[in-house]
Amino acid sequence: MTPNETRETTPRQAALVAGFAYVALFILGVFANFFVLEGLIETGDAAATAANVTESEGLFRLGVVAFLAIFLLDVVVAWALNIVFRQNNRDWSLLAAWFRIVYTVFLGVAAVFLVQALLLLGDDSFLEAVPSEQLQVNALVALELFNSTWLFGLAAFGLHLIVLGALVMRSRVAPFALGVVMAVSGTMYVVDTVANSLLSNYSDYQTLLTTLVAVPSIIGEGWFALWLLFRAARRP
Repeated sequence: MTPNETRETTPRQAALVAGFAYVALFILGVFANFFVLEGLIETGDAAATAANVTESEGLFRLGVVAFLAIFLLDVVVAWALNIVFRQNNRDWSLLAAWFRIVYTVFLGVAAVFLVQALLLLGDDSFLEAVPSEQLQVNALVALELFNSTWLFGLAAFGLHLIVLGALVMRSRVAPFALGVVMAVSGTMYVVDTVANSLLSNYSDYQTLLTTLVAVPSIIGEGWFALWLLFRAARRP
């Protein structure tokens, strides 16, 4: 190898990177979603949400930083998984990576609305032109736009999981059942997004659909992260 040549990242190295990134994504996702957003946002109550965010501004800012980290890590995961599976099927591996990148772009755009909500509630200059009640409503709208934008991104994430699940099933080195669970999880992400868009009474089915998304997602992606760390990263 000449001095100007560099070694390519091997599938084993990429699997290790993806595995650790998955663990980090899980920790960051739990913190940002459950401790920050669900802990501070009161659906339909602009005044209560504004009070929560204002009183826990530091926590809310940490949540924004967590989403920024998730946004960046997802790019790394898309790159690493493409390396892990491109020897099995280069076209499908690239397609899975592109679907994850599309999802990541939507997440990045959605996170901007969190920053906007924080600016509306924390910048005193807005109070000179707009009543505080209106600012609270605008901030709640920004938070709802975050959810709506991310929801559409999750459809692309679901397609990513379906293609990735097919790659896992065809890999012959990963458990076939793992690929099935990942494909089912991806399908439920797409179904949930479509149902949210089509059904005017989506709230009647929200708990059921959320469960159908969460259960295979937690099992499949947790299992996949363990496989990446303890099997794929160690195989010859």
